[in-house]
Amino acid sequence: MSKEKSCCFTGHRDIPYHHRIPVMSLLRQSVESKIKEGYTVFCAGGALGFDTLAALAVLRLKTRYPYIRLHLYLPCKDQAAKWSADDKAMYEKIISESDRVVYISENYTPYCMSRRNRALVDNSSFCIAYCTQPKGGTAYTMGYAMDNGIEVRNLAFELDKI
Repeated sequence: MSKEKSCCFTGHRDIPYHHRIPVMSLLRQSVESKIKEGYTVFCAGGALGFDTLAALAVLRLKTRYPYIRLHLYLPCKDQAAKWSADDKAMYEKIISESDRVVYISENYTPYCMSRRNRALVDNSSFCIAYCTQPKGGTAYTMGYAMDNGIEVRNLAFELDKI
């Protein structure tokens, strides 16, 4: 895998209902733009919300661009243990259709989420984000990416343009 042609995603679990369709549209456009720039690997963290939307966008675009790959960096094997049945089913579908799955930890630990976020960034050269809050995991991940010279496109800043 070439880090130079890999893109990661980071974003909030909760996306306001009125943002979901615009975020999905911007995600598709952003991923397709990166594909046209030669990106072939897209890395998602497997969480609910933005991560799920990003993974689904990549999987949908694979029908048009079969050479692209979805790599999942998951914090632990029991990440979805407390999720609803519908969310678990979607999670398992995404895992089954992904090209690579990396588990950061066997079980949940206090640091597995932040280690997952760093792994996403460490294996990418571009980051597509949805961040509306100055604190939290998404803001930390965006800061970590920028501190490491990785360009970040925050789709939250683009919502008012569509």
